[in-house]
Amino acid sequence: MHCTPKLKPMHLAGIALALLSTFGTAPAHAGEVYANLGLPGIGLGYAHPIDSHFTVRGDFMTMGSRQKDTTEDGIAYTGRYKLQRVALFGDWFPFEGSFRLTGGLSSNNYRISLDASGAGGSLTIGDRTYNTSPGDGLNVEIKFPAVTPYLGIGWGHQTSSGWRMAADIGALIGKAKVTATARGALANEADIQANIDKELAELRDGVGKIRAIPQLSVSVGYSF
Repeated sequence: MHCTPKLKPMHLAGIALALLSTFGTAPAHAGEVYANLGLPGIGLGYAHPIDSHFTVRGDFMTMGSRQKDTTEDGIAYTGRYKLQRVALFGDWFPFEGSFRLTGGLSSNNYRISLDASGAGGSLTIGDRTYNTSPGDGLNVEIKFPAVTPYLGIGWGHQTSSGWRMAADIGALIGKAKVTATARGALANEADIQANIDKELAELRDGVGKIRAIPQLSVSVGYSF
């Protein structure tokens, strides 16, 4: 049996640092350290111009993670999200000015989960209301692909020195996946999977239309 290795965020970060370090020996163009703000969150990055037409860079951006608990109609809900990514980009400046076309690869941890617990009461899933024990519940998870391509346009990160400004407009290209898992005695109900599928049908239709995560960000950096 052959296993296909997964590309994790730290692995991609290591690749990015290795590639950028190979260009660090070129004395003609200084590297730039920059801070991002916008979508998807805040972050830090490093850009290294190769010449007046091309720059390579890598950055990390995050919205952090959050959890919120609430109870409605006797059902306890826990909502969680974790949104962050690390990416490696190539910037092409076709006119040798600040405008650029950008392509890249991103390793993502974009996940939203909702956990519903019957807490000993009733829990309605699909066409049926189930009587539950405290250990019964349903977890719904929306997860963006772990590795996606990036396409966009932008301004900045070209060869220069001193303080810099830059902007990016683009998107990570990929389709989110929705899954649900029952736990406790609820998972042993004969019709639970059919009712889970009915419960998720509308959500899957909505999420299925989302095939990209936008990036709209500005950055401030300094080129040494």
